[in-house]
Amino acid sequence: MILIGLGSNLESARFGPPRKIVAAACRALEGEGVRICARSSWYRSEPVPRSDQPWYVNGVAALASNLGAGALLALLQQIETRFGRVRQARNAARVLDLDLLDHDGEVVATPVLTLPHPRLGERRFVLVPLLEIAPSWRHPLSGLSAGALLLRIPAEAQPLYRLPDDCNGAAGPL
Repeated sequence: MILIGLGSNLESARFGPPRKIVAAACRALEGEGVRICARSSWYRSEPVPRSDQPWYVNGVAALASNLGAGALLALLQQIETRFGRVRQARNAARVLDLDLLDHDGEVVATPVLTLPHPRLGERRFVLVPLLEIAPSWRHPLSGLSAGALLLRIPAEAQPLYRLPDDCNGAAGPL
């Protein structure tokens, strides 16, 4: 199973608000021959660590691809660049963030790529949508399920709201 995290908290003149940006990123992946097997709901989340930047729209997708982990990471970064992402400081606001979370359970530690993603077990905005689409997934190093990892993070520490499908209704806290 290949899992990626998608996020955005800045508008784009070309793609619009963050919700449209992450949806367009899914289409861009498919245009590159990557099949999206499942996609979570979209969620609004407070920046981690907390800051005064805009809240994010986040989700997780399960992919099918013949690309190895390094090649897939390179493709994700190329798509981010096409969408206008400029890499500045860590945790800075961004037009698009595509994180390779897990690539078929591989464990990799290089200067360019770390798998599983080193912070995925610390982020509600990753674990909640991951649990939605892959409830049986287990962390390749710890063996813990997404649900068990989620229980370690107090909800009040990282507020998260599911966005309605049409984005016109009220979103409730999770």
